[in-house]
Amino acid sequence: MSTGRVRSVGKDKCRLHMVTWNVATAEPPEDVTSLLQLDVQPPTDLYVIGLQEVNATPVRFISDLLVEDSWSHLFMDTLAPRGFVKVTSVRMQGLLLLVFAKQAHLPFIRNIQTTYTRTGIFGYWGNKGGVSMRFSFYGHMVCFLNCHLMAHMNYALQRVDEFEYILDTQEFDILDTPYVRDHKALFCLGDLNFRIADHGLHFLRSSINSGRLHLLWERDQLLMMKKKEPFLQEFEEGPLNFKPTYKFARNSDTYDTSGKKRKPAWTDRILWRIKPKTPPSESNDDDDEKASTSADDEIDEYPLLVTQDKYTSDMSYGVSDHKPVIATFSLELRKHFDTPLVHISPLGVWSADQDALLTYTVQEDFESSTWDWIGLYKMGFKSASDYETFVWVREDDLPETNEVIQISVDKNRIPLLGGQYVLGYFSTNMQSIIGLSADFQILESKRAVMEGLVPENVNGLNK
Repeated sequence: MSTGRVRSVGKDKCRLHMVTWNVATAEPPEDVTSLLQLDVQPPTDLYVIGLQEVNATPVRFISDLLVEDSWSHLFMDTLAPRGFVKVTSVRMQGLLLLVFAKQAHLPFIRNIQTTYTRTGIFGYWGNKGGVSMRFSFYGHMVCFLNCHLMAHMNYALQRVDEFEYILDTQEFDILDTPYVRDHKALFCLGDLNFRIADHGLHFLRSSINSGRLHLLWERDQLLMMKKKEPFLQEFEEGPLNFKPTYKFARNSDTYDTSGKKRKPAWTDRILWRIKPKTPPSESNDDDDEKASTSADDEIDEYPLLVTQDKYTSDMSYGVSDHKPVIATFSLELRKHFDTPLVHISPLGVWSADQDALLTYTVQEDFESSTWDWIGLYKMGFKSASDYETFVWVREDDLPETNEVIQISVDKNRIPLLGGQYVLGYFSTNMQSIIGLSADFQILESKRAVMEGLVPENVNGLNK
């Protein structure tokens, strides 16, 4: 597949776990272990979670702007103790997109940007549309787009138009990838709302109950539209070997029993697209392996191979009238870099009994800012803003490359109780943590011992 020169450098594999779920304004379930497949091997590196119809009544939406919504809290509380940190999130009314990464990957996720497009109710309220997030992952430009398209059986063409409009109009302030489709890998997930045309309710249900799902594929509106629309042919999707995920009676595995008796449909989908070097041709299908590569490996020194490992639904969740859809991918890539932009280290003993010292060194030139800061994080932290305290980087002249800068941290800003911590350098321009120290011990202070202070259970870690 690749030249000897590229092959000799070696490639790394990362595992991506994606979830799309129309939660129909419901509150989250108590447990999402099954949804996230937390104990799977090999372990996951990135989680991407796209939700639709998160409760967005005006009062609720305003409160969620002030405090994270209940769904975000649940995912952060579940993933943080396992070493996952929320990279960022973007929300437009009921649409919510969350990305989590293993802590070790954080310094190599850079240039994070988000945007959104409204399409519902004349584009004002934002009950339909798309939210997206892009970043550089070890130098590979990737983008994730969470959509909720127009509903109802008769609007298949309008759904295609909405999808194309979102792809064409979403912009980022990044020179080499200003649009969604400029990224090397684009993943689209969401309630795309495509239905199964023509078949009657009895035939649909009997085909589903007998496991003959393939009888329904040829009338799936998205698959039908893909044959007609060239831009849809650039997207790949795994086989629909799981039951249609809409519409269910809540808290059951029974399809709609209400008076409307909605026909079952695969409304909830996960697609992906690798940026083509040349216009896609109809002869480019590969029935044997659901894998795609970013370019001819003989040309691209940094190829990205995307292979879908699983595409399924989780029928165990009943809080919504939709079932969640899960897709897992293996990303085989050659890293453009594997050295953090900034090296950080604590110096000497840290405790609240005395001022502490840290050093940082810019290892490679980047667009730094006097608004950059270094946070002190307890192991198991949830996001870049989940710090115990922080210090600004040098406030006058920005440091030279390889210059060692020493900063003092006031003892009154250091936690009284001991525990395992890590230092992280946050870049304001890149909106990401671009350097992490090794984890280190903060000793319990004399005051904590004298006052008999008890450690709190922080982020699921009692340290």
